[in-house]
Amino acid sequence: MILRRTLLGAAATALAGPARAETSGERLARAARAQVGVTQGYDPAYVRLAYPGGDVARATGVCADVVIRAARDGLGLDLQKLVHEDMARAFGAYPSKRAWGLAAPDRNIDHRRVLNLETYWRRQGAEVWRARGAVAGHAFPGPLATGDQLTWLVASGRPHVGIVSAAGREPRVVHNIGWGAQEIPLAAFAPHRAVAQFRWPRGQA
Repeated sequence: MILRRTLLGAAATALAGPARAETSGERLARAARAQVGVTQGYDPAYVRLAYPGGDVARATGVCADVVIRAARDGLGLDLQKLVHEDMARAFGAYPSKRAWGLAAPDRNIDHRRVLNLETYWRRQGAEVWRARGAVAGHAFPGPLATGDQLTWLVASGRPHVGIVSAAGREPRVVHNIGWGAQEIPLAAFAPHRAVAQFRWPRGQA
């Protein structure tokens, strides 16, 4: 009987075929979720970072750090280095001079600013959608995919970013808006303004 069950189990496994590999978006989402309970604070202070691979203490950070850490942990991609190198090539394409009065790239902070991430992703061809006018923060036209990066203007007018951790009929987002990394329904963003949807790395395949 035991042998028969073993053979039946093996046959069922063979019929099911090989397990589907995670997409890069799913790996991003998994790495974002892993920050919940680890990053428990929020601190926007300027910090001098190692380069490449620099990070503030994992217990804290800003909204952009959720995305930066997910990219490093889930995909081995370093947004600190990628953004810095792109800004060194095309500084004028970024809002750093206008928004922060900078005359040159700053690898300690540039990648931690949402406006710079949006510019980098657009330059990578990763923008899926951008709001034209006022759009409620939960009303992205979609379809959303797991791992998409969404940006908003929150009620205070501050740019914000998060990662779609679950798509489908009731999407969820991992973000840090002030109380550490949290996973919440996209519907909770309704009071804010949707800005853009990105799928980076492009295609997430």
